[in-house]
Amino acid sequence: MDSSNLSSVDEEVSEESKDPSLAFSPSSVPPRPAAQSFLQKYSPLDWSSFFDKEEDIAIEGSDNVFHIYEAGIEGPVVFCLHGGGYSGLSFALSASKIKENARVVAMDLRGHGKSFTNNDLDLSIETLCDDVVAVLKALYGDSPPAIIIVGHSMGGSVAVHVVARKLIPNVHGLVVVDVVEGTAMASLVHMQKILSNRMQFFQTLEKAIEWSVKGGSLRNVESARISVPSTLKFDESRKCYTYRTQLEETESYWKGWYEGLSEKFLSCPVPKLLLLAGTDRLDRPLTIGQMQGKFQMVPVRHTGHAIQEDAPEEFASLVLNFISRNRIGPHGVEIPGLLRRPQT
Repeated sequence: MDSSNLSSVDEEVSEESKDPSLAFSPSSVPPRPAAQSFLQKYSPLDWSSFFDKEEDIAIEGSDNVFHIYEAGIEGPVVFCLHGGGYSGLSFALSASKIKENARVVAMDLRGHGKSFTNNDLDLSIETLCDDVVAVLKALYGDSPPAIIIVGHSMGGSVAVHVVARKLIPNVHGLVVVDVVEGTAMASLVHMQKILSNRMQFFQTLEKAIEWSVKGGSLRNVESARISVPSTLKFDESRKCYTYRTQLEETESYWKGWYEGLSEKFLSCPVPKLLLLAGTDRLDRPLTIGQMQGKFQMVPVRHTGHAIQEDAPEEFASLVLNFISRNRIGPHGVEIPGLLRRPQT
């Protein structure tokens, strides 16, 4: 509203105040909505509206405890691994859609979310893979249900390595979200600078959620309200929130996440789906592999790096269609309710 409009409003109020019948008390004036709308728009959301339960998985013979979120009761297991600095709640909105036709398990990786280990800074690819294998064996023993492993960014690298090692039986699919070796290796040069320049402390969770959206790391406000609080911890000395995961202290492991990833991805002996936020990001091995039909690639437009957060409905649909098309499920049958395209 411009100043002229404000003036006319003031004049109307002044005229009305001359008539006792039109007089109003300060208590009758509605509160200013700015602060209220900010709190409503960026207030945290609870995970329980999207997942069915959470659980701590203690690994036998160690002090490591890994936190997982679960949704759904039937169908194959979509086992989700988040990116560096995210958490299992990165898949919350997607899980609420996928669980209608499949089970979802989202894990907080070492040093992230509510998981705690004897060395939270050991984010080597070998250690992260061992953690995932340990959690899957703790959950399902030696006879797991059909599993589709989904990994975003750093978690995508972990997913590829886990599948390539063939240590988990009954893995029937691999979905990698927005990570390509060539692009990832090139970005490592700038990663430390990016981490050091980001905002480090937040007075409230609402401020952190607002910054994650306006800063561009996430584009879906609802997803940010669920996932961002789980990536933070309260700093008692500073009386504010800061990051749970100190990624800048794990630089020595970054190269190992992505080196040789494309060839390893192509070698995985299961159906593979690569979701990318752009179409120009395939390196040479993946370009050749796609031309040879070794994997399915889908560009998901109008999203940022976290596709599963920015476009959860499309992400869920792509995962379920991947399951259906490859007939992944109990006894190799299709999941009820999903339609497959007729073969030509």
